[in-house]
Parts: sequence; C-alpha cells; structure tokens
Amino acid sequence: MPHSLDDLFAHNRAWSSQMERERPGFFTNLVKQQTPKYMWIGCSDSRVPANQITGLEPGEVFVHRNVANIVVHSDLNALSAIQFAVERLKVEHIMVVGHYGCSGVQAALEGARIGLADNWLRHIQDVRDRHRVMLDTLPPEARANALCELNVAEQVINVAVSTVMVDAWSRDQKVTIHGWAFGVHDGLIQDLALTVDGTKPLENLYRAAVQRIRYKWGKPPEPAAAAAIEAVKEARDAKEAGEAANGS
Repeated sequence: MPHSLDDLFAHNRAWSSQMERERPGFFTNLVKQQTPKYMWIGCSDSRVPANQITGLEPGEVFVHRNVANIVVHSDLNALSAIQFAVERLKVEHIMVVGHYGCSGVQAALEGARIGLADNWLRHIQDVRDRHRVMLDTLPPEARANALCELNVAEQVINVAVSTVMVDAWSRDQKVTIHGWAFGVHDGLIQDLALTVDGTKPLENLYRAAVQRIRYKWGKPPEPAAAAAIEAVKEARDAKEAGEAANGS
C-alpha cells in the first residue's frame, strides 16, 4: 500500500513502464481509443472499479460515479455525462450498478445523519419510504441488500425517463439500460433482470423488478398466498392484453 503521494508517482511510472514493455504501443493506441460501447453509472466507493470488475480495457467503458449511484433530474453532472455518452460516444449499453455493503444505502436505511450528504442520500430515503412496508417484512439482515437493489431499480427508471433517453429512443437509437448489483464480498455482478430499451412500459418493468427483489430477500410465500399472487398477475396480464387489443 502506498504511504505518500510520492509513492503514487513511483507506482505510476512503474506501471507505465511495465505496460509499454508488455504491450508496445499501448499508450499510442490509447490516444486514439475513445469509442466505448458501455457506460457505467456506479458508486464512488473505491472498492468498485468498473474496468477491473468487467475486465474492460481503458477506453472501453465510459464511467460516471457518485455516492450510492444516484441519478436525479436536477443533477446536471450526471445528465451531461449520459448525454455525452449517448449522443457523442454512441454507447449501446448503460449499466446502473449498485453494490452490496454500500455505506450510502446503509445510512439511508438507518436514517443516520452525516452532514451535507444527507441531502443527497434523501433520494435513497425516498426509495426506502416508498417501499417501507415491504422492507419491514424482510429479515433485518436482508434489508440493506434489498434497498441496494431497489435503489438500482429506481435509478434505472430515472435514466430511462430522462430527456436524453427519450430523445435517443425517439430517433430509434439502440441504447439499452441495465440494472446490476456488485458483490464486494465475492467480486460477482448480479443481473437484476431490469433491462430497458424503450419498447416496454416502464411501470410494468419496475413493478416486476420490485416483486423479484421482494421474493429474493423475503421468505417464500405460503401456497395460498402464492396462488393469490399468481391469480392477480394473470388478471392483470389479461387486462393489459385486452387493452392492447382494443388499442390496435
């Protein structure tokens, strides 16, 4: 571990020399390489480096990070990064990535006071409050993980309804948003199966994601409850199918 800023410069020089020895021309090619297919919206946590986690080279993933991977419509920094990625770099996939063990999510769950950051984490507290009943039914040890995933789902939808994405999809640009969660404890990415490409109703996708999170972290429902849930789902699907048929 480095102990001073001088150590950082020394490590940098050693890394640069090693890369040039092992891969001659690496930096010459890197100057020309800014055509990523991927954008990563993640947490600022130092344990979650996008390139290393995904095995992508420099220049292959465009990254925006902040505390607890939040995307809100008043954050011009995040929106500008998304617009640059979509309109200038023509990325094809945007991954919104939370991580288990996130201090920001834990603070929001507990209602802990930190200071100025409380105003930022208020967005996750809003998610917590929206799903309070569900979270309270989960085992205490599962609530932070569930809120981590609920926060990812919320931010995926926030990206999807941004003017950047609405405009991109209106011109038939192929960009897909994905909701993922990273396990600091095992180094693995979990696909939360929330994928948005502008072709399906967001409310249905969000509702389904929340249901998956509830089932994943909660106790399995009793047979009678499971049957009731399935009956409601079938009725809703039939209603939606009927509305679609009438619309056509």
